Amino acid sequence: MNARTAGDPAMDVLWEAETAPIEWLQGLGDRLVGPMAVVTELGSQTFIIALLALIFWSVNSGLGARLFVLAVGTGALNHLLKGFVYGARPSWYSAQIAQHAAESSFGMPSGHAQGSTVLWGYLGVASGRRALLWAAIGLIALICLSRVYLGVHFISDIVVGVLLGVATLWAFLRWEGRVLAWWRRLDTVRWVAVAAAVSLTPCLIGAAWRYLARDGWEPPAEWIGATPLDPAGYTLAGLFGLSGALLGGLVGFTLLDRRGWYSAEGPLPARAARFVLGISVVVSVLVFTDLVFVSVTGPTEALLRFLTYVVVAFWASFGAPELFLRSGLARRPFPPPGPGRTGRGPVRRRARRMIPVTRTMRSCYRGVKIGVVSDIS
Repeated sequence: MNARTAGDPAMDVLWEAETAPIEWLQGLGDRLVGPMAVVTELGSQTFIIALLALIFWSVNSGLGARLFVLAVGTGALNHLLKGFVYGARPSWYSAQIAQHAAESSFGMPSGHAQGSTVLWGYLGVASGRRALLWAAIGLIALICLSRVYLGVHFISDIVVGVLLGVATLWAFLRWEGRVLAWWRRLDTVRWVAVAAAVSLTPCLIGAAWRYLARDGWEPPAEWIGATPLDPAGYTLAGLFGLSGALLGGLVGFTLLDRRGWYSAEGPLPARAARFVLGISVVVSVLVFTDLVFVSVTGPTEALLRFLTYVVVAFWASFGAPELFLRSGLARRPFPPPGPGRTGRGPVRRRARRMIPVTRTMRSCYRGVKIGVVSDIS
């Protein structure tokens, strides 16, 4: 067995030890497949896209923009690490484990665990309510459990994903206010260059690793389950898509901010109309590209995924809000945000009521001044 196809002995030992508890969990019966499939969707990319769109367009634009950058950024990091580790999923490694959910990318670390930790964790902490924070933690735990039960993740995948999610969430809470203030002080050339560098660098690293360091990779002989045809290519395409979304979102949010931002407030019919109109365009673009480029694979697929999600994210972050403003479905916030504002007005009053989650979280809030309850941010 050559270096390209040989498995990692340490990972083989770990996975072998983890197959027994997964088999035991699945031995509880198939009656849990339906409920677990519903729970796992609460951490899926499709659900997160819809939720972020709903929050940004129709609930709170400041909160939605922050959640978008956080969720997409951590997703890109997750796929970059997946592409480095080349980790099996339980049903790929063992034929005794059933896969109740279709997954084609590598497994380590768990994207559902990492993404749900940052998304629901941020909402729980930002709510300032102990009950909602514990509800978020409980939901994250259920999502992680569903991934193991459905046979798509080892326990180690979950642990690493949660740890990465906690680290990302801590860093975001600690630095978001300062980074936002710094970003608003950049001139056009500099913020465009930074946005391009942040978005393209992971793609270049992932592509170099895939086509130079791991070119010709094949599933190791130890993987006796049903392995997809090209998990490396699918993982790289996912990285390109998330990086493209990050680029489109950063550009769109910045342009919108410099035009006076946008308020998600308004009567319920207007909020509903904004969401229906905006999400219909997103769905149309994604369905169109899937139908037209269904047979495209390899580097071309990754590039098309990048461009598609640049367009989708730019529409969501700039095109749709501007359309809502011009059509009378939304308005600019008052007062409009200036280059140095970080949305501190009513936030300070809300921040004083924040619960003492931990000393670390309190220090994070002191650093960022929160800002998620104001549209002027």
